[in-house]
Amino acid sequence: MSAEPDAPEDRLRRFATIWSRAVFPVTVTSLTRPEFEEQLLPLARRLSRALRARTFDAAEGRAVGAGLVGAHCTDPESLSRTLDCVDAYLVLYCGEGGDQEDLRARSARLQHAMAAGFAQALRERTLAEQESIAQAALRAQGVVAQALHASEARFRAVFEGAAIGIGIADLDGNVLEVNGALLRMFGGEQNVRGRNVREWTHAEDAPQVWRLYEELVRGEREHYHVEKAFYRPDGTALWTNLTVSLLRDPDGRPQYQLALMEDTTERRLLNLRLRYEATHDALTGLPNRTLFFERLEKALNAGPGQRFGLCYLDLDGFKTINDSLGHAAGDRLLVEVADRLQACTAAPGEMVARLGGDEFVALTTGPDTEREVDELAARIMNALVAPVSVDGRELTVRGSIGIVEGPAGERSAAEVLRSADITMYRAKSAGGNRSELADAEADARAITRHGLTTALPTALERGEFFIEYQPLVHLGDGSVRGAEALVRWLHPQHGVLGPDRFIPLAEHTGLIVPLGRWVLEQSVRQAKQWRERYAATSTAPLRINVNLSPCQLTHPGLVQDTVDILEAAGVDPDALCLEVTESALIGADDDLLKPLRRLAEMGVDIALDDFGTGYSNLANLRRLPVSILKLDRSFTQGMQQFPADPVDLKIVEGIVSLAHSLDLTVTVEGVETGAQAEQLRILGCDTAQGWYYARPGPPERLHELALADAAG
Repeated sequence: MSAEPDAPEDRLRRFATIWSRAVFPVTVTSLTRPEFEEQLLPLARRLSRALRARTFDAAEGRAVGAGLVGAHCTDPESLSRTLDCVDAYLVLYCGEGGDQEDLRARSARLQHAMAAGFAQALRERTLAEQESIAQAALRAQGVVAQALHASEARFRAVFEGAAIGIGIADLDGNVLEVNGALLRMFGGEQNVRGRNVREWTHAEDAPQVWRLYEELVRGEREHYHVEKAFYRPDGTALWTNLTVSLLRDPDGRPQYQLALMEDTTERRLLNLRLRYEATHDALTGLPNRTLFFERLEKALNAGPGQRFGLCYLDLDGFKTINDSLGHAAGDRLLVEVADRLQACTAAPGEMVARLGGDEFVALTTGPDTEREVDELAARIMNALVAPVSVDGRELTVRGSIGIVEGPAGERSAAEVLRSADITMYRAKSAGGNRSELADAEADARAITRHGLTTALPTALERGEFFIEYQPLVHLGDGSVRGAEALVRWLHPQHGVLGPDRFIPLAEHTGLIVPLGRWVLEQSVRQAKQWRERYAATSTAPLRINVNLSPCQLTHPGLVQDTVDILEAAGVDPDALCLEVTESALIGADDDLLKPLRRLAEMGVDIALDDFGTGYSNLANLRRLPVSILKLDRSFTQGMQQFPADPVDLKIVEGIVSLAHSLDLTVTVEGVETGAQAEQLRILGCDTAQGWYYARPGPPERLHELALADAAG
């Protein structure tokens, strides 16, 4: 077309003209082609409105499909030509101004709805005709036996004019009479007349088809209905809904068989196409998740002696390609990868599917999959070695594979895929570009980790967290100067969990902020109680140390939350020490340090936790708002032996000297022996904590220690 009509109505009429020209040759009608076009115009208008409607309405498409049957377009070829016209021209002539991709998607959905409406209307019309024919056949039973005298004209009119195929045969199967519709189905008279029904076998006949036939001709049943295929002269299949009825003579003896055939070939092809679209990935053409699960279920139910092997592949760095080169380039990469994977799974019992995104899965089945699945994974890794050319760029493709192998019948499809998914992420975490074999213990750990992650949000609401306190002891006089708050989780299934089990999960999910606020509130209240109880007996006010995660450090409400909690508890800022790990402050800029400086200016102590484990520049200590260094236990472990490691002694002595020169106090973690504590006192360390003094416990434990100090 060189020029598009100017007005919407002109474009609509042009579409109707093209439609009528395509369908008119296969329509049984007395109308002229222009008259037939006028008959299609309202249907075209409905399609145009449905295409551009705000909300998609499949009923409009079904109504248009039914309207085709109402316009005597009952030949399945008319539906096929209609769908081709709608696919090619509806958006072109009726979709002006809209998003072309969305309109084409809607056009495809309209085509499916039209096909459904056409099939339903044709079936209803066919059933009505079948009823009419059956009634005529019953009324004509006696007439057939007596040369079809008085009612033959009426029966003949229905017989010849019916849109479905009709045939009459004797009980031996010899075809006696057929109508025009049946002749057209089989391609002419020579392919039907003189034939015997028993010759019409087909490779896809269901086992019961011929059993039902024999029962009918013996008079043991009155009718039967089956789906049956026939061979056309060119070898193609003619699929039909076949109803065969027994006609009896006036005395009730079986005499003839009457067959009614509805041609369902086009409908079947359409259903097959829809089935293919529902079970295959539109981009790569590979089987999709639906079809893969069907095959996996079949493999897992294969019976004794059968095994399966599964490779779960995720491309490494695919998101970077998508973000840098665009989704079109990413799609071309996925198509190339799919082609390579398909070449890797050409053996019997093997298949590859795309689960979505850049995730693929390959399946192998049989009695020897322990060896075959390893070979399959190796073929996949080798297939990804060669670069992929996309838009003139050579892209390197790598992948991580999780392998699951085992006997059929032991696990469900969901369990197998979950294990493969977990194993694939284990391969990715190990650096990618590798395969890993599923491990039941690793799976269990990952599942437990996932369960803890999902349970975390409600655990705080249900009050499952509690705090234990480990005393901080002054090395000079042995007095208790405070305690570090250590949060625990009393899990309903797993019991008491330490912070190493759930703090990383809380940081990953963002729950660390509300959890950290709760720990701070509880700890500050406890510090208030301690200060009130031991104000007169303690040599120094007791202080509470609370750990601060990197996520909390960057939270904008950190300073205000801390101020609010201290004021609500009525506690001075010097009762609180916030511990920040050295690694969290490596390379910290002024924006990150600003909230810590504000808290330090208020009087809150800031401790640099795990000091000596990071790679920070010691000169940076001057710019950090810290007042305490907490020396990591790795520096003091050598002091548990006698004599102490002289290198460790020199290192600790140097750190203490540096800290004191900067007006910083030093706390040592992990003190477990008296000799170790004495050595640290001699080296000048200020305070210590560890099992030598007390393990973490309830706040009453600190009461006992503090009372012992007072009594001493």
